[in-house]
Amino acid sequence: MTMNPSSELLLVVTSFPKLEDAQAMARKLVENRLAACVQIQEGIHSIYHWDGKVCEEKEVLLSAKTVADKWLEISDFIKSHHPYDLPEVLGFHPEKYEEQYGKWVQAEVK
Repeated sequence: MTMNPSSELLLVVTSFPKLEDAQAMARKLVENRLAACVQIQEGIHSIYHWDGKVCEEKEVLLSAKTVADKWLEISDFIKSHHPYDLPEVLGFHPEKYEEQYGKWVQAEVK
């Protein structure tokens, strides 16, 4: 699929301490047209270094479908509305996706 780089699909991933936090963020991202669709997955078990120690926490994973030219706006929005001091905000370009789905995502985030 050949597309304008700014309209390429982007999957943005972040995690939350509670389901309610993830649901609130998902709703805001969709309502503000920063994401066309957001999926929430409970039951994530994270192990990480923080403040000099190894921590283990249950988390909720949020995956938002958007386009590349929304990266700065969506990452800034997540950081400014996130309960963590340093939230994980990752962006991935899907290697392949169904063309009609891609057009739908693009239309929803304009």
